[in-house]
Amino acid sequence: MTEGEADIPKVDADSGEPAYVLDARRVGQIVDAAEIGALDALARLLAPMHPADIADLLEQIGAAERERLLRLWPTGFDGNVLSELDDGLREDVLAFVPQELLARTVRHLESDDLVDLVENLPDGQQRKVLGLLDNTARIAVEQALRYPEYTAGRLMQRETVALPVDWTVGEAIDHLRAASRLPDQFYHVMLVDPLHRVRGQVNIGRLMGSERDVRLDAIEDENFHPIPVTQSEADVAYAFNQYHMVTAPVVNTEGRLLGVITIDDAMIVQSEEAEEDFLRLGGAGESRPSDGVWETVRGRFPWLAVNLAATGLSAFAISQFAGAIEQIVALAILMPIVASMGGSAGTQSLTVAVRALATKDLTASNALRVLRREALAGLINGVAFALVIGLLGEVLFGVPWLGLVLALAMIWNMVIAALTGVLVPLGLDRIGIDPALASGTFVSTMTDVMGFVAFLGLATLILL
Repeated sequence: MTEGEADIPKVDADSGEPAYVLDARRVGQIVDAAEIGALDALARLLAPMHPADIADLLEQIGAAERERLLRLWPTGFDGNVLSELDDGLREDVLAFVPQELLARTVRHLESDDLVDLVENLPDGQQRKVLGLLDNTARIAVEQALRYPEYTAGRLMQRETVALPVDWTVGEAIDHLRAASRLPDQFYHVMLVDPLHRVRGQVNIGRLMGSERDVRLDAIEDENFHPIPVTQSEADVAYAFNQYHMVTAPVVNTEGRLLGVITIDDAMIVQSEEAEEDFLRLGGAGESRPSDGVWETVRGRFPWLAVNLAATGLSAFAISQFAGAIEQIVALAILMPIVASMGGSAGTQSLTVAVRALATKDLTASNALRVLRREALAGLINGVAFALVIGLLGEVLFGVPWLGLVLALAMIWNMVIAALTGVLVPLGLDRIGIDPALASGTFVSTMTDVMGFVAFLGLATLILL
């Protein structure tokens, strides 16, 4: 066993440890080696690690530890590591990478990785990276950056394998063998006409398994879905998932081939979309573990301010029934139960609706059916919990009518919560606002206010 092999972690399927998670012991050894300046030990520990794992390491350790590591071993962080880093951290890491190393590594990146590397950098660093590229690569990246952000034009790689649609398998294979350079990874050959318009695509496996005299258009894939260059990244990821695609050509308005998108890029977009929705539903913005204190504060403060305004509305609703609360103190004790249950039910419906909108499973054609289902589910849950909480209210406070008020308010708020959990994201989506961005605040405010008004209003009518 070589020294390098000894450092590669072994996989134990029965260990119970999470798969593909950085080993805490190795992270500690790397941090300790950087702290004492042990360059040889550091190189030995980092050498067998995948660029994605090194990027995770840089994101997980503290800012001071990261700076020590980068200053000690700047040559270990190449373009592949940079392309794996979160955008917010990439700028800091670039400051420590020697220009000679950066020039050597970025020249080997595919165009889509280069675009991802530079698109969010400040102008100065962006010009620095672009200046290290040859003319062909620089022009390709600059052209990609002219497309709107979060579109297929930014996501695609311009390195493609395109062959005439009327060629045979033998001609295609001979051409590929003679080519001086091919993309590092490609799964399909694009078929184009003399005007470079895409007519189809052929899977590499089927190409290699066919007779030499067979025409390429005779073995083209049936699963062929060209992507317009201005298509949103979210729609691209949806298309890959919906149609089980591995590769898709990117075309302009005339149907001419501009580049290709592969499944790895689509998976990254899909993962980022899901992460973004999750963070927005929680009001955490785009917070990452590597963010500093002030970055975290700036991301969360606006949503906390919105929430403060929403709770102010709830407080105003409660203030309208101050007299009833003064006469029956039990109302103050019990009313949070109604609001909390409504909030939980609303969050359940909201989460399902937002995800269904993102995956295009909730549309105008089935919205009424989904709304009816959620209302009935809210009604049934409301009745079930109303029986429990109504009996509890009567037993604890000895006021039979109080239990009835509590039960009716529970039923009302659970139905309202279920309806708003669907209607709010649907409405926001209809007017062009991301449902994940603002739905949570609207739904929680609605369930709180309606819960308080229902409970205290019924109490005023029935008990006073």
